Amino acid sequence: MRATYRQTIASLARATEIAGCTPPGHARRVAALSRAVGRELGLGGADLDVLEHAALMHDIGQLSLVDPVPDGATVPLPAAEQRRIALLGGAVARQTGAPAQVAVIVERQADPYREQPVTARIVRTVNAYDDLVAGAAGPAGRLRALERLRLATAREHEPGVVEALARVLARGGPAG
Repeated sequence: MRATYRQTIASLARATEIAGCTPPGHARRVAALSRAVGRELGLGGADLDVLEHAALMHDIGQLSLVDPVPDGATVPLPAAEQRRIALLGGAVARQTGAPAQVAVIVERQADPYREQPVTARIVRTVNAYDDLVAGAAGPAGRLRALERLRLATAREHEPGVVEALARVLARGGPAG
């Protein structure tokens, strides 16, 4: 049953790619890196599974949009539009039968970070990182993306999550 549920979540995540809303592999990258950052921050067991499922579904709200977001990158959108897409995604997640915590993370990823649960902070930051490195050339592009996240810690990203991401990346990325 767990395997079927996981396959369903992965299929829903791919729907945004198939519909042209997000780049290929985006949801899987965000999920794997979110799980690694969560582990780095001390999350374990069921919390990591919920985090991974929410990260896989974090862009599902884009399927409800009339006009897709260019390249699926919601980071440059106004906060109100990010919030609207997140709420649409949470509504979709609730309809899938996903645990309530998954829908909450999807909904809350666009809230001001000081008001988010740590899991939503992780998804927000890792999603922004993946959006920023899209098309970036090599290690220099990844370093620039991390620098932009660090510069945005006053308002957009929790410093502890950004630094956990930096540590995971310094070790070579997610390790399962």
